[in-house]
Amino acid sequence: MRRFARFRAWLAPALLLLPAVLILSSDLVRRWQRLPAWTAGDAVRYGIAALESAALWGGLLLLASRRRGGLRWAAAAAFVLFGALALGSERYFYDQFETYLNADAALFGAAFPASLRGQIAADATGLLGAIAVPLVYFAALAGAGRKWVRPPRRALRRGKWALVAGMASVAILPCSFRTVQAAPPDVIFLHAMGRVLQKLALGSAAHVEPGIRRPPYLPAVSPAPGPARNVLLILTESVRFDAVCTAHEPECVRSPFTNRAAPERVPFLQMRSNSSTTAISFGVLLSGLGPTETRTSIHDAPLLFDYAHAAGYDTAYLTSQHMMFAHSEEFVRDLPVSRRCGGTDLDPDADIDMGASDHLLTERANRELPLLREPWFAVVHYSSTHFPYRVVEGDEPFQPASSSKAPDDNAELLNYYQNAVYAQDRTIADLLRALRSIDAGRRTVVVYTSDHGEAFREHGQLGHTGAVLDEEIHVPAWIDAPLGTLTAEEQAHLQARAAGPTWHTDLAPTFLDLLRVGAAPELSRFHERMMGTSLLQRGPVETFVPLTNCSELWGCAFRNWGVMRGSLKLEAREWDFDWHCWDVAADPFERHDLGVGACGDLAGIAQRLLGGLPRYAAEPEGPLTSK
Repeated sequence: MRRFARFRAWLAPALLLLPAVLILSSDLVRRWQRLPAWTAGDAVRYGIAALESAALWGGLLLLASRRRGGLRWAAAAAFVLFGALALGSERYFYDQFETYLNADAALFGAAFPASLRGQIAADATGLLGAIAVPLVYFAALAGAGRKWVRPPRRALRRGKWALVAGMASVAILPCSFRTVQAAPPDVIFLHAMGRVLQKLALGSAAHVEPGIRRPPYLPAVSPAPGPARNVLLILTESVRFDAVCTAHEPECVRSPFTNRAAPERVPFLQMRSNSSTTAISFGVLLSGLGPTETRTSIHDAPLLFDYAHAAGYDTAYLTSQHMMFAHSEEFVRDLPVSRRCGGTDLDPDADIDMGASDHLLTERANRELPLLREPWFAVVHYSSTHFPYRVVEGDEPFQPASSSKAPDDNAELLNYYQNAVYAQDRTIADLLRALRSIDAGRRTVVVYTSDHGEAFREHGQLGHTGAVLDEEIHVPAWIDAPLGTLTAEEQAHLQARAAGPTWHTDLAPTFLDLLRVGAAPELSRFHERMMGTSLLQRGPVETFVPLTNCSELWGCAFRNWGVMRGSLKLEAREWDFDWHCWDVAADPFERHDLGVGACGDLAGIAQRLLGGLPRYAAEPEGPLTSK
């Protein structure tokens, strides 16, 4: 009996420390490659957070091991449920973004509850699977504690104080949750939940997002002489460059329908978005301003619709996007358009993320575009290729396919996404064929691009907004101009720019030239602020282009940005210790970091323009604080 008592006396403390041991070991296995870059201060902060974790879970397990009383059941439930939720959620999040769910990301999600519910529902099996493993482990520990731990009253009192200290320190004390994340995942998670509850107690979680525009008055302008033409922008969502055939291919399988519908299109093989965030990209496309412009500048700038209206064009904005997402309708509310629709106009039950089905948008556009008075400018904005990706059952050629976000199912998820792109391609081709069948269609220049791309763990992250790496910003783009709608010089310039580096900042000047107001002196003060150069003109002198997912127009969950000049790209995310330099022409998959020195003065430009490396940029009050 004495030997058994000694064994129990040794086992009980070990059991109480076992939850923290599990948490720390799983974290070290997941992040071991980042540890050599930690400073001594990072290690100290991690050690303090580990003590908080040990006190919290050890105190809960001790109270759950009491022989009687209702408190033991409450403690056991909290130990099992909160432990499983903290570890499972952080594992699930890390598998998608290569970083833990922190306060910034939690507040970001809390600002979009409908979208958050939809995202969770779309991959509920994956999230529950991630939670199930620690749930079993914590439940087993709770059972073992009941059997082997016999806490005396003095130990129970100490356990209560340890629990109180652990809870208070996690909820109140500062935590290294950005950049290095020098804390165990459970501490980061509980700190994040505490911040969310604190924010919600003071009012709903705020978020930096587009607001109501205040565009200036534009005088009436007369388009320059030239070919009669209408202009249509087909803008899609989350379609990466390699998901479609940008250039015509005789045997195209990824996007066969538009490939056949626009065989003479001029492709832009090195087109990049300046952001992988829709709101930022949309603002760049329509205003021509850079992604780092102030919130006031973007809200006070004319958009393409304003320029077209001033030039006497009829205008339309038709989209399947859900305009209640992030109050998007505020940004486009006062557009000078004669025809418009949003996702809920097409389907009252439109998904908050995917919007209405894209085929409904095509049907609406096929009815509305023929009714526009020539000349006209229109934007048809698709959305079904946003996660969770809308596929057409029975028309899914890319197999095996799965909507699971689990790392082991990555190839299947990519196929699932490709099936959504395939379905969208079919309906966009329907729009093109219908347009070309009417008289106005023979005078309509069509510009096609995507707001940004989509990552599938090429560099660890999944989805978009997480990086300015090419899987997220290299996008398809082409122009299909019927014979006679462009001058010979314009056509020659388009062909000359097709293979070289181009950016979304080049498209607004291109649209102004298509509208034949690019040289209007009445608009020169606005045109001069545009960052890019028209694709209908001679190529520009090579200059730098900013890339960012964090701006005054849209808050980011994780800071990430960079700068490009030609084919050289300098970029980093907030947990990177230095810039990465890529030559996307020689290394299109960005696998060989050339080192910051190879990018020349781009690091200095990034310092002046973006505040430097995301890791060391000034800490914000929180990226979700509205300005």
